[in-house]
Amino acid sequence: MSTEETQRLRVFLVDDHAMFRAGVRAELGLHVDVVGEASAVAEAVQKISALEPDVVLLDVHMPDGGGRAVLEAMRRSHPHVRFLALSVSDAAEDVIGLIRAGARGYVTKTISPDELAQAIRRVADGDAVFSPRLAGFVLDAFAARPDAPVADPELDQLTNREREVLRLLARGYAYKEIAKELFISIKTVETHVSNVLRKLQMSNRYELSRWAADRRLV
Repeated sequence: MSTEETQRLRVFLVDDHAMFRAGVRAELGLHVDVVGEASAVAEAVQKISALEPDVVLLDVHMPDGGGRAVLEAMRRSHPHVRFLALSVSDAAEDVIGLIRAGARGYVTKTISPDELAQAIRRVADGDAVFSPRLAGFVLDAFAARPDAPVADPELDQLTNREREVLRLLARGYAYKEIAKELFISIKTVETHVSNVLRKLQMSNRYELSRWAADRRLV
């Protein structure tokens, strides 16, 4: 098994209940590295910016704004950090609101420790994860959006390989890591990145990362 496969994920907890955070930290300790925690929005934003974890477990309702406020503060500046909502609420408006704000998944606090660890891994890998009855809320909400785009001219001009390189670049991979992941040379990676920058009329990888995050390509 490779180093990448065995590497433990770095997880950050955001919840205003200290006992709940302690319980999650204890339960997840065998599966991931819990690198920090916060009980309020401002504290969460500051610590996530400093620690740059792989996945943030995010409560929906907190006194100072909750999960959505954290997402809105972090999404553009840290597009490589993934967010998974973990809440007692299973209300459709909460689920839809967090997903539209940028969360990659939403699970309820009835989830078992093993299932939560698996959900964290899947979100880190780029999947969307929902507790079973919540997925329907999201499908219904986005299917009903009259303004949902059916095409993206900017994205359509990129080749499949350029999209793969862009996705990995936006997830924080170095050129050497992208080359290894896609079985191509570093020089070829540089060529693809140059082509993407030219086609999208951007000047650096940070602009590309924000662009990719806005389109949920990461």
